[in-house]
Amino acid sequence: MTMDVRAEVFKRRGALLALPALVLVVFGKPSPLSIGLGVPLALAGEALRCWAVGYSGVTTRGDVVSAPQLVTAGPYAYVRNPLYVGNFLTAVGFTLAFTGGNASPERAALAVLALGIMLAVYATIVPHEEAFLRRTFGSAYDDYARRVPAVIPRLRPAQPAHGRYDASVIRHAESRTFAIFGAVLVALAVKALVA
Repeated sequence: MTMDVRAEVFKRRGALLALPALVLVVFGKPSPLSIGLGVPLALAGEALRCWAVGYSGVTTRGDVVSAPQLVTAGPYAYVRNPLYVGNFLTAVGFTLAFTGGNASPERAALAVLALGIMLAVYATIVPHEEAFLRRTFGSAYDDYARRVPAVIPRLRPAQPAHGRYDASVIRHAESRTFAIFGAVLVALAVKALVA
């Protein structure tokens, strides 16, 4: 895949990742049990995102990859892509929440579609981001990539860890995510009430 295609997918990742949520909202049939199991998982994913954003800052919202420094502290000491791991946890949680009342084949199809779209987007943009980080930080990034896995977190944080947590950036950097998360929760509540 060319860098131009990866850059375009990166630029449009928000819209592309909204598609799975839309599919779940339209075709999902939540149940009280599925909501009770799925929403806490979705919240855990968002909490991981907030932790990561506190270290990486507002650069996570740009249309092009940027990084003023190589952050290896906080969740980045456990996994190289904590934002995407958080997003995926949120998506699994909402997939579970929305599909509890669907018949098993429908539930499976919705899960494969929703989570498959996410995996395809991330499989495209992670190499794009890593290429940027490798060009920008050279051997420091290569060393980090050798010590910290891409998506399956380490059990203990890798050292050395560089970066500082700043909670003040979360409100600004995550405002759109909070709005989308809230809208999905409202849609879930409406679907549950009319079911």
